[in-house]
Amino acid sequence: MDLFEQYGLTRVINACGKMTHLSGAIVLPEIAAAASESLNHFFVLDELQAAAGRIIAEATGAESGCVTACTSAGITLSVAACMTGAEIAKVLQLPDTTGMPHRVLIQKGHCINYGNPVTQAIRLAGATAVEVGVVNRCTPEEMRHELNKGDVAAVVHVESHHTVRYGWVQLPELAQLAAEFGVPVIVDGAAQDQRLRELVRAGAALVLTSAHKYLCSTTAGIVAGGKDLVDAVYLQNRGIGRPMKAGKEAIVGAMAALQYRSHQDMGAWTAEQDRKVALIMNRLKDVTELRLSVDPDPNGCPFSRVRITSIPDVGQHSAVALRDALAAGNPTIVLRAHHIDEGYVNIDAIEMTDDEIELVCRRIREFFAV
Repeated sequence: MDLFEQYGLTRVINACGKMTHLSGAIVLPEIAAAASESLNHFFVLDELQAAAGRIIAEATGAESGCVTACTSAGITLSVAACMTGAEIAKVLQLPDTTGMPHRVLIQKGHCINYGNPVTQAIRLAGATAVEVGVVNRCTPEEMRHELNKGDVAAVVHVESHHTVRYGWVQLPELAQLAAEFGVPVIVDGAAQDQRLRELVRAGAALVLTSAHKYLCSTTAGIVAGGKDLVDAVYLQNRGIGRPMKAGKEAIVGAMAALQYRSHQDMGAWTAEQDRKVALIMNRLKDVTELRLSVDPDPNGCPFSRVRITSIPDVGQHSAVALRDALAAGNPTIVLRAHHIDEGYVNIDAIEMTDDEIELVCRRIREFFAV
């Protein structure tokens, strides 16, 4: 079945990475088989979520877990859980937060937009998002000052390359500080599934990640944390979480992905990504208009990306022009252009085959030959 031909869709070569706007990840065959099998059956969803909770606990070192529609949904439901606890009357009252702690603190440098503003995901629960510090500085003293004001339901902490990477309170210190006030820390680690145990150990009450990024599963969010708080997250499905619920294929896919990861040879996986990076560097090394380098993942995940910087005094082709030229046509080639205003783009080869790498490199060479 050719879905592109059937529905008139543009074919995509993904040189950008695990991006929602490119529909997540290629689902691994083992995970796709489990998700597909789930479609043939009925389940008691509470039992299915309980099974997922056991697997999430085994995979992350947390007490429990549950599955949401996506990480963004997980943020909203986790914030809601921190306000309501296990009280169903409060769950049904949201988004009216009268009588509940409702202030949710977030470092200003973490107020990113990952498709929509993270502060909006907080506010969807009825909470008040309180930005602490300034873009490039948030001190422990400023965070303590806000915690001292009271009515704080949670602190949201974002682990992402999009955040400001300096002048901030890092997670272990933040978790310790929040614990002094009995306030839970929620970690948005959407693309940090390879660091789940590390983030749980750092003291976060809830850690959220995407099943459809490096776990290569169907679209879902994974919530890991203490049992009481996870139960409160799941309880939101009887309130504002109803439109954010995960279906059986999402839950089973997440379970299968975590089980696959448990026996995956991550050393071999990293070596394969390094091989692809080396292949790209070799294919483009003689393009004189380019400066090539390798960018390790900024969050410490075990892979790198190729950085392509157009040299202005050698050629007239900008990084913007390169991005646009490769994006034109069918298939479209989507480069990782997060830093295009700084004059460079990246090639993320994780979702690329060798044939696609050859095509992308040929297109880049042709662009600079004009």
